[in-house]
Amino acid sequence: MILETKRLYLRELKKDDFDSLCEILQDEETMYAYEGAFSDSEVHEWLSRQISRYNTWNFGLWAVILKETDKLIGQCGLTMQPWKESEVLEIGYLFNRAYWHRGFALEAATACKKYAFEVLQAEEVCSIIRDTNIPSQKVALRNGMIKMDSWIKHYKGIDMPHDRYVIYR
Repeated sequence: MILETKRLYLRELKKDDFDSLCEILQDEETMYAYEGAFSDSEVHEWLSRQISRYNTWNFGLWAVILKETDKLIGQCGLTMQPWKESEVLEIGYLFNRAYWHRGFALEAATACKKYAFEVLQAEEVCSIIRDTNIPSQKVALRNGMIKMDSWIKHYKGIDMPHDRYVIYR
């Protein structure tokens, strides 16, 4: 276990989490900000990338486990992400749609913010969010972040405007 909150604990993702990740990453509605659901191979690539991040940075997106059921309900964690001409520390979150609107994303993201400042000694942390992803923007704002700047990311051959929400230590 990496982090614990009142209702959740966060741990590293592992290969056995593939089916639970598919429930999230292969849901069209959940993945609208990514221009659609992932294939099995894209889910495998996603999972491998997280495991690689643990080896490189000692952090990444972590499995979010609901204590009450011991079920993986989402992912939340810290990653290094490209932003303009630099790399920034980001809090990312993506949850199974069945668990939306219950405060789990904010609960996990708040714990990750605390981890970034207290464990990693980061001076700032951000969330990079597609401009059409209003629910994720609301989580960032509730996590104390402010919209700092915007940039066009290119993904799947599409120009996608993104906003960076930032909080300082």
